[in-house]
Formats: sequence, C-alpha cells, structure tokens
Amino acid sequence: MRPSLHIPRGIWILGFVSLLMDVSSELIHSLLPVFMVTSLGASAFLIGMVEGIAEATALIVKVFSGAVSDYFGRRKALAVMGYGLGALSKPLFALAFSVHWVLLARFLDRIGKGIRGAPRDALVAELAAPEIRGAAYGLRQSLDTVGAFLGPLLGIGLMLLFAGNFRAVFWVAVIPAMLAVALLAFGVREPDGSANRDRRAPGMRWQMLRGFGSYYWWVVMVGGIFTLSRFSEAFLLLRAQHNGLADAFVPLMLMLMNVVYALSAYPVGRLADRMSHHTLLAAGLCVLVVADLCLARAQGLTLVTAGVALWGLHMGMTQGVLATMVAGATPADLRGTAFGFFNLVSGVAMLIASVLAGLLWDRLGAAATFYAGAGFAGLALLLLAPRVLRPA
Repeated sequence: MRPSLHIPRGIWILGFVSLLMDVSSELIHSLLPVFMVTSLGASAFLIGMVEGIAEATALIVKVFSGAVSDYFGRRKALAVMGYGLGALSKPLFALAFSVHWVLLARFLDRIGKGIRGAPRDALVAELAAPEIRGAAYGLRQSLDTVGAFLGPLLGIGLMLLFAGNFRAVFWVAVIPAMLAVALLAFGVREPDGSANRDRRAPGMRWQMLRGFGSYYWWVVMVGGIFTLSRFSEAFLLLRAQHNGLADAFVPLMLMLMNVVYALSAYPVGRLADRMSHHTLLAAGLCVLVVADLCLARAQGLTLVTAGVALWGLHMGMTQGVLATMVAGATPADLRGTAFGFFNLVSGVAMLIASVLAGLLWDRLGAAATFYAGAGFAGLALLLLAPRVLRPA
C-alpha cells in the first residue's frame, strides 16, 4: 500500500491549519513590499531590515519554544498560542501608517510563527512513523504552500475589487487566520504519552546540545550558509515591479513561486524517504544558483518569471529535506530543542542575508543582490560535495 495512505489524520489537519494561515499571511506579504515602497516611501535597505528582523525573530523564538515543548511534552498548546498571536497581529498591517508600524506588525506576527514552528515540526515527527516521516513533512509543506499560492491569488482579486486599496485588502486577511486557530484548537489530538516523558529542565537541554553528534552540527552549518543565499522573497517581488509588472499583479510572482513549491514539495518528500538527502539538497542548491542568475540578468519579465519559478522549485526540493535531516539526527525527546537551535542559526543568517541584500540593491543595483545569493549557494554546495560524492 502506498505510504501516503498511512499518513495520520493529525498530519492532514496540521497541513490545512498551515494552509489557512498562509492564505492570510501571503495575502499581506505578496503586497507588503510594494505597499512599503509606494505608500510609505521605504528604500530597499529599509525593506531588508524589516524583513530580516522579522524573519530572524521568528527563527530565534523557535529556540525557546522548542525547548519548552520538549520540557512539558505538550506541543499543541504552544502551537495554538503561536498561531493565535499570528492571527491577532493581522489587523496591525491595515492600520500601519509608517514603516515602524509595519515593523511592529511583522515582529508580532513572526513571534507567533516562532512560537509555533518548532513544536509543530516536533509534533509532525511524533504523529508520523519514521518510514513515512519525509512524506509527512512534504505533505504538510505542500498544503502550507497551497495556501501561499491562494493568498496572492486572493490578493490580486481583492486589489482589483477594491481599486488598489491596500488597507482594505489587509483587513480581509484576518478571517483565514482566525479559522486556522480554531481548526488547530479543536481538530488536532496530541499523541498519547507525549506528556509522560522524563522532564529535564530546559536549561539542561542546552547542555545536551553537545551530545547531538557531529552530523547534526554539520546539518546546522550547511543550513546556515544555505540561508545566507535565501534572502527575503520581498526582493523577488521588487524585481518584478522594477521590470514593469503593475502593482496589483505583483502577487502573481509569489503565486507562481508557491504553486511550483506546492507541486514539488510532497513528491520530493516521498523521494527523500528513498534516496540520499544530501543529493537532493545539492540538486536544490543548483536550482537556486540558476534562479539567482536569471533574476540578476533579467531585463524584462521573461527572465524574472523563470527565476521566480526556479526559486519555488528549489524551495520544494530543500525545505522538507532539511527538516527530515534534523529530525533524523536527534533523539525524539530533544527534537524540539534540535529544531529550535537549527532555526536560531538560520535566523541570524536570514537577518544578515536580508540586510545585505537591501544594502547591495541600494548601493550596487538589483543584480548584485542576486549574484551574492548565487555565491552563497555555491559555498553551501562545496560543503555538501564530499557527502554527495561519498554517500553514507
């Protein structure tokens, strides 16, 4: 029988929770860079700062949420809290009249994402048997990305309906966010016995990091350098706008990226259960290099479109694989901490990457931003090469 038939109900529900929250988030984020430039007068560097701080906050908060979820053994309560805070932050985008307001809204939204991320990923690992874990992560990620496709599509329709009124569109985003919280709260049951583990103080968990083994630390290092090549997707949208795409249709780029991501994430997750994770990750990095080169050299929308589509493909090829590698490198009762620390490193890298991307954009032009991304992806490939050539 095919492994997908064995995926538990709870994994499907977590996927639909992610779908609804991503409809809400991407409805806003697909328009936010253009809103900041045209309505608030922000520069590329300032956008990079806002996006970098926001995404780094999400990833760093995961450190603590993961450790706390390991200690209490209850993943769901923290996940509900994180999704709830994300939902409560949505109205602030509609009320924003300066970049500082946007930063506050993004900060609160990403704290919510940080709180829910590590316990949710650990909950997926506990709900899925080891032999289908890659498929489970891929399925949840695929449904998440379907929401990220529907959000921009809804954004285009609402921008046309409301005659380009960004704030009216942002108010609509509150609805799916609230539905996501309700579905998680009432639809997911935590596995029996998850609260009966031996509880050690969260502080002692950090001492346990030394015992994770060299492979875990190698995954952390590769993931960190990989994240340096993956600055905020806001720059993809700005690249499209600068090449002539009308404001109302800029979400098409995010929609294209996410539909490619959605179509590739689950098949790649299935494939990850059958072949080398290192080879898959290396292939994804090669795709990212090509995407960056297309975006760097774009003189019109053709190459921008190709670059954005390839960016989505690289996401589908790498995100579920990285999660599977982290899960497989650590013991079950420390998985929340392992995901948390992994995301701490990724958060610092994301802040550096987005700030550097904005600085290069303002000082040297848009092409320099994407050439730098290709360079960091090449460095991550060099680290992967020995394991790809001599698989374990």
